[in-house]
Amino acid sequence: MFEKIEELERHYQEMEGLLADPATMADQGEFRRLSKEHAGLSEIVETYRRYRKIGADLEDNRQLLMECDPEIRALAEEEIPALEEERERVAEQIKLLLLPKDPNDDRNVILEIRAGTGGDEAALFAGDLFRMYSRFAERNRWKVEILSLSEGEKGGVKEIVALVEGTCVYAKLKFESGTHRVQRVPETEAQGRIHTSACTVAILPEAEDIEIDINPVDLKVDVYRSSGAGGQHVNTTDSAVRITHLPTGIVVACQEERSQIKNRAKAMKVLKSRMLEILQAEQNAKLAADRRQQVGSGDRSERIRTYNFPQGRMTDHRIGLTLYRLEAIMMGDIDEVVESLRTHYQMEALQAQSEAA
Repeated sequence: MFEKIEELERHYQEMEGLLADPATMADQGEFRRLSKEHAGLSEIVETYRRYRKIGADLEDNRQLLMECDPEIRALAEEEIPALEEERERVAEQIKLLLLPKDPNDDRNVILEIRAGTGGDEAALFAGDLFRMYSRFAERNRWKVEILSLSEGEKGGVKEIVALVEGTCVYAKLKFESGTHRVQRVPETEAQGRIHTSACTVAILPEAEDIEIDINPVDLKVDVYRSSGAGGQHVNTTDSAVRITHLPTGIVVACQEERSQIKNRAKAMKVLKSRMLEILQAEQNAKLAADRRQQVGSGDRSERIRTYNFPQGRMTDHRIGLTLYRLEAIMMGDIDEVVESLRTHYQMEALQAQSEAA
């Protein structure tokens, strides 16, 4: 393990020299490429350097055990257990940092939320979930752009599709795919009975044009008049676009722009992301038929989380995490949930790697 890191450190130092070279700085494309690669290695290299420093401190303290001065020996004996514990902890961090990185982690995502069982209450909850993710995006300084929206009859949304752009969006949101269940008393419930509703969330890594090649003859494109907010423009021009990919049966629609061209471009972006999801799911299935970690698959069948409003509780069933601060969570404070899921699946990957070694 450490031989590999030492090789990475040498490469890291070489890049530092190149980045300081005026010739490299003059080539902006090469400078950006090296800067990105250098930044990607900085955490593992700095963590390894900290590991070596702790090891040197341990060796110094062990040498002090041979000193004649009893006070010095006592201080050394006191520090050694803490240093050994810290070195073990840093070693675990290094193992996690050496895990293969998900190639999608740096991508933007297509966020899809659909109301499931529960009628109007499910639509209201779908709207609440979109608000939660939008506020989480604000906390991370991400941009959220609605691509498609179907509103509920009594508020909320039946379906919403949005593009979320920013740094490490997929890395933080990829474990949100699945069925989200809500338990609460609807505003229309006169007898105060708790109702259970559900929504599905899908997190799709945004596809790049070079990855998905779509033959135009495989597409059926329909245009129609948009509905909803929009003033005089509504129902006067055929600006909304619906695209059907005939071989797979995937259907996407976009009507948020007044321009048919813009709606078509956005619909194609969603179509490519859905096709990329299917392609990656097929590839992952070939690598592991029994995958415990659902990464970017948009699996809607599994109930992953319950939001219980009467108890102010959120429970993620995959990792047994329960938090009693539901109000803050619905306001976008989901950092603890995101980090807990990431750590859980990292440890699972680390265990699988150890078993395969």
